[in-house]
Amino acid sequence: MIIDFDQMPAVTIPHLNDGEGAVSAKMYSDPANKVMVSRLPAGASIGMHPHETSSEINYVLSGIGRAVCDGAEEELRPGICQYCPKGSSHCIINMGAEDLVLFTVVPEQ
Repeated sequence: MIIDFDQMPAVTIPHLNDGEGAVSAKMYSDPANKVMVSRLPAGASIGMHPHETSSEINYVLSGIGRAVCDGAEEELRPGICQYCPKGSSHCIINMGAEDLVLFTVVPEQ
């Protein structure tokens, strides 16, 4: 199965999980997984939120940022994969002047 993000419309989500600004995302989902490419503009963030039924895997495609997962601060830069296990909480913040672009997989467990 091919998922072509270039052919998908982006959905804009203001204040995702009470974060700052708006996040845009192109997403595929089925009952078992969500797969997406998301873009956080400069100054935007995804607010702190728990992962009670799923883990989340974020691979940084471009930009710089910071994640806080269960209180631990983690640097985000291209090539880094940030993992939030099921039962944990995290947030993501764009710390740079350019968009922070993430490839994300959320497997429902």
